[in-house]
Amino acid sequence: MKAVIRRDRRLVCDEIADLKPAEGQVLVKTLACGICGSDLHALHHMEHMIDLSRRAGAPDNGFDPAADTVFGHEFCAEILDHGPGSPKALKAGTRVVGVPVTMHGGGIEALGFSNRLPGGFAQQMLLTEAMILEVPNGLPTDKAALTEPFAVGAHAVAKAKLEPKSVSLVVGCGPVGLAVIAALKAQGHGPVIAADFSPRRRAAAEKLGADIVVDPAVENPHERWETLGVPRSRAAQTMMRMMGNTIAQPVVFECVGSPGVLQALIEAAPAGAQIVVAGVCMETDKIEPSIAITKEIELTFVFGYTPEEFALTLRQLAEGVIDVSGLVTGAVALDGVAEAFTALGDPEAHVKLLVRPNG
Repeated sequence: MKAVIRRDRRLVCDEIADLKPAEGQVLVKTLACGICGSDLHALHHMEHMIDLSRRAGAPDNGFDPAADTVFGHEFCAEILDHGPGSPKALKAGTRVVGVPVTMHGGGIEALGFSNRLPGGFAQQMLLTEAMILEVPNGLPTDKAALTEPFAVGAHAVAKAKLEPKSVSLVVGCGPVGLAVIAALKAQGHGPVIAADFSPRRRAAAEKLGADIVVDPAVENPHERWETLGVPRSRAAQTMMRMMGNTIAQPVVFECVGSPGVLQALIEAAPAGAQIVVAGVCMETDKIEPSIAITKEIELTFVFGYTPEEFALTLRQLAEGVIDVSGLVTGAVALDGVAEAFTALGDPEAHVKLLVRPNG
């Protein structure tokens, strides 16, 4: 079968071995798979990513970042066959999504970051039967493929200490920031301020329900705190409380992942704010803890999602609680993946690109 392979830090379309499901597995046809920002970074910096992951204590089942790898972990697929002894709870032809890990050979393979099993940039994949979910309510394939990235937003919001009247600021409206905005609004939180330099991304943030959308080149988004009832200084907050008023927890979601952003947010956020760090900075960064200490800023770092958050996100997409219409701005076949990686370097070119390995 055909797949797009990361080989020698390039993407090549080539043939790989056909797959056969083992016990507990299902063979699926990949219908659509999103291109993630981590895929873009891994193309040229996989070795560094894996080194950081290992230093963090994450298991990788002996993954060799220099060996052939088939990316793709944001997928919707169709069941083709079942492994021996399978209960076949979901029949062949059923469309499914799943957390991108597969039990295989006594270990766990992270699809998209595995040398043994291909991810969604291949025509077929092997998934663990017990870890897949049927796509409900006739949810279109392209929307179902967004379950995984939007679950990331659900997890970030779950880790935030939001109160009924909390004001949230989402900094960066790429896929992660958009997922955070969607999760905030799906849970009834607001007002939500969204900030991004890209007009296309700001338009997407507004469509997903952001209450206030700001271009940081024109306006400092932190100027909005005061108008929404959140004094930025500790002294002003104390005075407000002395007058019998309450201040709901302000929360900032850092969804950029570039050096310097975290320090800038520590300096600009209201005293007592929680900063939820969802953007993945792969470089050494620097903060000045004294400022965060003086302002009693709380830093919360988040990663991934739970199976429950994944299932909740799928249900919200299927029921229209999260409307992702228009977010998929293009799709490519396998022979167009390398060009798509280049196109995604321009935030105005696309919001979300999907790969359709089978046309």
